[in-house]
Amino acid sequence: MSERNAATGRAGVPEGLERALAAEVSLAARVRNLAVGLAGGGAAALVAVLWATEPQPLPVRTRIAFAGLIAVGLAWTAFAAWTLTRRRPLYARDRVLAGRLALAAATATAGAGTVLAVIRGTPVEVLATAVTGLALVAAAGIALGRARARHRELLRLRDALRQETL
Repeated sequence: MSERNAATGRAGVPEGLERALAAEVSLAARVRNLAVGLAGGGAAALVAVLWATEPQPLPVRTRIAFAGLIAVGLAWTAFAAWTLTRRRPLYARDRVLAGRLALAAATATAGAGTVLAVIRGTPVEVLATAVTGLALVAAAGIALGRARARHRELLRLRDALRQETL
């Protein structure tokens, strides 16, 4: 019988990689993705039903806003479906994709909100909207940066494991 090295998990898999991959395919991660999908789909359905049941045609800006909200909800639903149908570790690709979705949604929301504030608001409202939008974009950008770093880290661990087994 061979002894297990303290630095490696079962079958020679490095302990850090084993822990990281176990967290990626855990039930909690899958339930989180399911919740994201249901929330996105539910929000898209709610806005679509609200839009469809309006007795009078909505103004163009409202239609554009509703279409954008539906698109964002459907994007999160598609993201969740993609992650839930994968049967192997994603090496944090799902986090990178989620970060990109969040950054796109935050940028679009911040831009549209600021433009509307410029058109209809006071300078204080424009400033408040722009600062809030920038904070959202910055938070999404930080999340994307962290996701990319985690993705690179997991790929390095995977590549190191492959080099050890050759």
